[in-house]
Amino acid sequence: MKVIVVGSSHGGYEAVRGMLLENPEAEIQWYERGDFISFLSCGMELYLEGTVKDVNTVAYETVENAEKDGVHVFVQQEIASIDEKNKSVHVNNLADGSERDESYDKLILAIGATPRRLDVPGKDLENLYAMRGRNWAIKLKQKMVDPDLKHVFVIGSGYIGIEAAEAFAKAGKEVTIVDHNPRLLGNYLDSEFTDKLTQEFKENGVNFVGSVNVAEFVGEDGKVKAVKTDQGTFDAELVVETAGVLPNTSLVDGLLDLDERGRIKIDEHQETSVEDIYAVGDATKVPYAPTGELSSIALASNARRQGRTAAANAAGRELKMTAVSGSSALSVFNYHFASTGVKQDTQEKCGVTNAKSVLVEDWAVPPFVSEEAGNAKVYFKITFDPTDGRILGGQIMSTRDVTANINTISFAIQQKATVYDLAYADFFFQPGFDRPWNIMNEAAQEAVRQINK
Repeated sequence: MKVIVVGSSHGGYEAVRGMLLENPEAEIQWYERGDFISFLSCGMELYLEGTVKDVNTVAYETVENAEKDGVHVFVQQEIASIDEKNKSVHVNNLADGSERDESYDKLILAIGATPRRLDVPGKDLENLYAMRGRNWAIKLKQKMVDPDLKHVFVIGSGYIGIEAAEAFAKAGKEVTIVDHNPRLLGNYLDSEFTDKLTQEFKENGVNFVGSVNVAEFVGEDGKVKAVKTDQGTFDAELVVETAGVLPNTSLVDGLLDLDERGRIKIDEHQETSVEDIYAVGDATKVPYAPTGELSSIALASNARRQGRTAAANAAGRELKMTAVSGSSALSVFNYHFASTGVKQDTQEKCGVTNAKSVLVEDWAVPPFVSEEAGNAKVYFKITFDPTDGRILGGQIMSTRDVTANINTISFAIQQKATVYDLAYADFFFQPGFDRPWNIMNEAAQEAVRQINK
């Protein structure tokens, strides 16, 4: 069997590894349009802040290692078109200009998404950057040490925007971050958490402005010098655009069934509308465990599950994609937070209208352990269906890293567990690590009391 995998990020990497496990005898061709495979954009902040020194190590795989495992890796080679009737692809070699056709038995597309760029006057000015991929990581790193750069303007306050703002603030730049959402990280956390994080940013020199629409990039000598918005004009010698992504599906437009947003439609086995063509990653939707519906959740963990699922089915073993909860975590200066599933403030976007929540504030470990010894306040919120107690979501934040608790909530959502199940669930107790009642127990017990009122 000959399998072609297109794209080398999370989903493509996992599809290759999965195929090696499922069918070691398969001929695997792996294509990457760029000159570097398997870069992890989610690890970019670690490189920008200097935790990771070598940008080339921010990757799952190298060409050399993949080829040792028998994978044929092709970099700077673009799949220009797909002939589904003859089961072949047309390849453009971007390095030498040559072209050729390659046949396949199974084709796995991990073509992902591209950064959304604002279509406003001044969009062609210099120093308008994205934050996705190795090449942008290198350019951003160079800007961080540019002595002439004083003002950085970040568009979008999702995870990527937050990481950019924090990295440049730590580099001593004046940073403004804006969003059309009225709240920082508004799609990831409820207001009890975002209010604290907005203050944390302010104390670290980052100004957040919400409910903003960008009107124009103002330039001088071909370079951006300011950003005009409906809430004023801001100085900016560098703009980092992180206002979402668009599915990179021009290759398959007219070939595969796409939804209204241009994402590839797939079944529960990752197969597209054309037999023997599979799709994974940000250009697709995933099954959302809290509601049972499909949702667009661009996370590396989801792409990897999809890649493994596609590989198994392409190899002939039936495997359904696991329903996911949209779990994620991030550190913001002194705080660590994580969330999963439905949030109270954004539940209607998920098709949920009757969810209830409980917020608990408590110490991470017994109060006799001082803050100097590592104790800290923990804020935990659980969201549930009041009719049956089914757990729909959770959020946690502290200056102590307690984010792993959210993995438990994610699993509870997938298993359709209830707050009754969680209220007295067995978690270990040791004073240096936790309390006799884990904070998830406490929140679930309060949720049960509210239901039983």
